[in-house]
Amino acid sequence: MNKESNALLSVSHLDVNLKDRSLIHDLSFDILPATLTCITGENGVGKTTLIKTILKQFNKNEHVKAQIKRSEMQYIPQLRQIDDDYPLTVFDFIGLGLQKSWLPWLRKKEKQKVQRVIEMTNLSALANTPLGSCSGGEQQRVYLAQALVSQPKLFILDESTASLDKEAKFVLLDAVKKVIKQTDASAIFITHDPVLVKEYGDYDLNIANQTGHISAVKEA
Repeated sequence: MNKESNALLSVSHLDVNLKDRSLIHDLSFDILPATLTCITGENGVGKTTLIKTILKQFNKNEHVKAQIKRSEMQYIPQLRQIDDDYPLTVFDFIGLGLQKSWLPWLRKKEKQKVQRVIEMTNLSALANTPLGSCSGGEQQRVYLAQALVSQPKLFILDESTASLDKEAKFVLLDAVKKVIKQTDASAIFITHDPVLVKEYGDYDLNIANQTGHISAVKEA
């Protein structure tokens, strides 16, 4: 993919290393507005380490340049430990994404933001349900909603569908595509699932043999 002047994020000639081991060499790619870019490759090629490297070098050198601020980028990790008796409701948990407020409670406008992302991620029926009582797929949508409540321009899902059944995977990715369409935000999705890449991806950044190649999933 050629360099684009309107890219939200541009990675140029980036090396990705883990301790003394080189994982990816001389990687270049762009993340364009309102797109879903999948990062694929076998276990151990450095997909998650790539994201951590990007976050660490974000706008600090010539290798990772962005037209957005770091605060406009949200990372959703693969795993979170939520006990079955975790007491916070879905609404309140999503509201934690707005904790920059000086007040210990949400103001009216903040509650409206939470309500918008709840509707966007199809969580309205679960808003008052304790998060610990939600299924794995429902929890992943809640994590997505919490990341979205701060209105990021780029969000990253790290293997968010890895432990989900087939139906839950599609429900989550339907929500991701809905968010992209409604907000013009972009998403990066680390995945091993070729079906999801084909169905939902705009671009596929495949990592193999210490190099990366990005290509359009569907012809324009």
